Amino acid sequence: MTILGQKKSISNKEDFIKSIDDLFLKLELAYHYQFYKVFGTDEKLKEGKKLWALSLKNESPEVIIEAVEKVISSQSFLPTLTDIMKSCNEINKIDGFPSAQEAYIEARKSYQPRKDFDWSNPIVYFAGKKTGWNILDEKDNKEAFMSFVKIYSKFKKEASNGVKFTIKNSSKEEVKQPLNKKLLEELRKKHKI
Repeated sequence: MTILGQKKSISNKEDFIKSIDDLFLKLELAYHYQFYKVFGTDEKLKEGKKLWALSLKNESPEVIIEAVEKVISSQSFLPTLTDIMKSCNEINKIDGFPSAQEAYIEARKSYQPRKDFDWSNPIVYFAGKKTGWNILDEKDNKEAFMSFVKIYSKFKKEASNGVKFTIKNSSKEEVKQPLNKKLLEELRKKHKI
């Protein structure tokens, strides 16, 4: 489902597929004999890629590649899917930001006024705002999630590079004016209250 006039992002899908292919290539080169013992036939390789892609679908291509490189540098034996998933989780938590999935859930659970919501991190608010609150409020769907993750990852990278994200709370911005008693009396007389 896309918004009227908006094209589906194929580049995200292509980047993800490329990251899965790169992951398997790196595993093949690093663990040659072990790799062929597990994924020795075209059918096994094809099914392995499907399973791993399905299990890693919520991770960004950058995290997947970083995770496989981290595992390769620390393990002598061919890693399991669970090893790669654990490495992805560690990478996502190192930077102090919530994972993309946690941020997406938080953005969907937020309510108006959103500036006053108790955000775990300001970039979750800005990613939700840029994705579009109406899109996040409608229903949980894959396109909304992927759009959110792309924006969230971009903001996360910017925040890691020193960009400050600050939410100006609407309640703090309001300056209360004292009650104009003269105007109140005039309105009472005019409307006979």
